[in-house]
Parts: sequence; C-alpha cells; structure tokens
Amino acid sequence: MNQDIRQPLPAAYLSIDEATNASGFTMASDIHTCSLLKTLAASKPGGKFLELGTGTGLSTAWILDGMDARSTLVSIDNDASFLEIAENHLGGDPRLTLVHTDGEAWVNAHLREKYDYIFADTWHGKYLLLDEVLDMLNPGAFYIIDDMLPQSNWPEGHDQKALKLVEYLDSRQDLAITKQVWATGIILAVKL
Repeated sequence: MNQDIRQPLPAAYLSIDEATNASGFTMASDIHTCSLLKTLAASKPGGKFLELGTGTGLSTAWILDGMDARSTLVSIDNDASFLEIAENHLGGDPRLTLVHTDGEAWVNAHLREKYDYIFADTWHGKYLLLDEVLDMLNPGAFYIIDDMLPQSNWPEGHDQKALKLVEYLDSRQDLAITKQVWATGIILAVKL
C-alpha cells in the first residue's frame, strides 16, 4: 500500500489550486485529507453537510465530489477574497451554499441546525464553540478535523491547544473517535 491518490481529482480542483497558489493562501487542506473527505461524503447519501472554513474551496470541491445529487453543503468563511475563488469555481453547483460570515455569528445563529457531516477547518467548531458545533451533529454523523500534527505555521503555544482539544474530544462519551497520524493529522469522530 502507498499514499498515492488514485481517485480522480474533482473537475475544478486544479483551477482552484492554481488560484489558491496565486492568492497566497497557505492554509488549504492537503490532498490526502481531501481524498478522505470525498470518501466519507460518499457514505452519506441525501446528507446535510457543513464545512466551517471554506478557504478557497479546495476541500469543498472534494466534499462535493463525494456527495450525491440529493445532498446539500453549507460552507462558510470570513475572508471574502478567498471565498470568491470558491464561488468562481464551485458557485454553479446547486447543492452548495457559500456564506461569507463570521464563524461565531453563524454558529450562534444556527444552533438548532443538525448535520450528517461537519468538517471543521477553522477556529470556530474546533477551538471555539466546539460544544455548540458538536451538538449540531445527528446521531451517526461525522465530525472531521485536520492539522492536528505539528504544522510549520502554528503560532507559539498552539501545540498545547491542540493537545487539550484532543484530550477533550477523548473525554466525551458521545463520540467514537479515531486519531490518524497521517496526512496533517486527522481526527474522525462519529456522534453516538
């Protein structure tokens, strides 16, 4: 076995990647994580998906590629310039709703929403408002986070935040968790 990505790339992936590099955005999810996001999305036919932290839409493209025609994805980000890249390349997909907003404001305004799959790729839903976002999971839903292995762009002290987050997720009785020391470090949880 090797780590080669054998899945076909989403149609918009290369053009989004090119625009991402030109924009200077350096926080995009790696291709291994994205491949996993697609595979997990395929397990939720007719699912309701949430992505917290669209960035430029690289991971969004993979999630959409795994979703069926009856599924929907809401993806939020607070940076209009990066979100515009996602809009330019993915905005025509009727299953996708891109929202330019502050993560805290969006989560607090949607506390009663329930999802079958949440990819939390920003502070809100990962380090902030974690309990609120975990409460948005339906039973059997996926909660996915990446960048849990040390990253070169982490600010000083972030390693301790990551360790506390892992300890907290491990302590919850309502989640079944797998920690993957692979790609950038992924935690995959299922709501019990």
